[in-house]
Amino acid sequence: MSDVLELCCELLRRPSITPQDAGCQALIAERLRNSGFSIRELPFGEVENLWATHGSGGPVLCFLGHTDVVPTGPREAWSQDPFEPTIRDGRLYARGAADMKASVAAMVLALEQFVAAHPDHPGTIALLLTSDEEGDAIDGVRAVAAHFRATGQRIDACLVGEPSAAVQLGDTVRIGRRGSLSARLTVNGVQGHVAYPQLADNPVHRALPVLAQLAGKRWDEGDADFPPTSFQISNIAAGTGANNVIPGALEVHFNFRYSPRWSADALREAVEQMLRDADVDFTLDWHLSGEPFFTADGPLRAAVRAAVLEHTGQLPEENTAGGTSDGRFIAPLGAQVVELGPLNASIHKVDEYVPVDELQRLPALYLDIACRMLLADSGRNGV
Repeated sequence: MSDVLELCCELLRRPSITPQDAGCQALIAERLRNSGFSIRELPFGEVENLWATHGSGGPVLCFLGHTDVVPTGPREAWSQDPFEPTIRDGRLYARGAADMKASVAAMVLALEQFVAAHPDHPGTIALLLTSDEEGDAIDGVRAVAAHFRATGQRIDACLVGEPSAAVQLGDTVRIGRRGSLSARLTVNGVQGHVAYPQLADNPVHRALPVLAQLAGKRWDEGDADFPPTSFQISNIAAGTGANNVIPGALEVHFNFRYSPRWSADALREAVEQMLRDADVDFTLDWHLSGEPFFTADGPLRAAVRAAVLEHTGQLPEENTAGGTSDGRFIAPLGAQVVELGPLNASIHKVDEYVPVDELQRLPALYLDIACRMLLADSGRNGV
């Protein structure tokens, strides 16, 4: 069994359902400490965060990952115990295999190999891990980034190990993400008997026209780097359970995935104005998960492109598709952020898996990027 496969399996056996880490970071910290890394634990609330660094000064290259995983869902639906990694037909199955313990294991191997080959490398190479990416994302990298901002810790470039590949390793990298803004809308009415609607005020009837307007609105056209802004209703509930009662309130959950053409404040104002214009009695509770970010072409994107071409024979598609990642908290620190990881086809699903060959190629790919970022100016860009 290869070193990266063995480490990945060790991590997968730990049931680190968010926000639990289940000992993953302690295992990694011990390995990196033995390789000469300085280790700092940065717990916030119930969340464990790890900051491991080697070297000093700039540039600061950070590898970013998470050790928490989503719940398994019905265990009986799995082909095996979701926390007992199993290899079948060239795939490693377990919860978190693709999202994202394969990348974490590969990053650790790459960092160990980098400092072993280049103990006196220029700049700083670092690993940042959290156990709060799949959960609320409040006390994880969001809190760490605030701490870094307060203490002056710089990050110049950040490689996020989120599974980015659509068909095979290296075919896609993320160079930014849309913003994510969620809300819980409550539309207030007056409960009553369905036979006497004149004595009630049906919040469903009041809300439906403006909800249709929100859903049908073309918020923007996107641009060369970002797809159009999207509004989606995710939950809707009203009523007492009886078919002869007009409900007194309607609750709707919705989300915007938005391009840089909008800000969170502008979206809030636009939605609230539409509700006021519709004469709806409402309250809104907003939650901003992250503003959009974009990494312009520069050293990190160039290093990732060159490394992917070297190791896969193809240039990656560079886009901003998909959901959010913890990169949204690092980008505002002034860092270039690129996401590169294995196949994402099975993430969050029953029988999640990572192709074994992709897992085994990841450390060399990450190592190559580290060398290109930190050693290029010194003429020592080989491994």
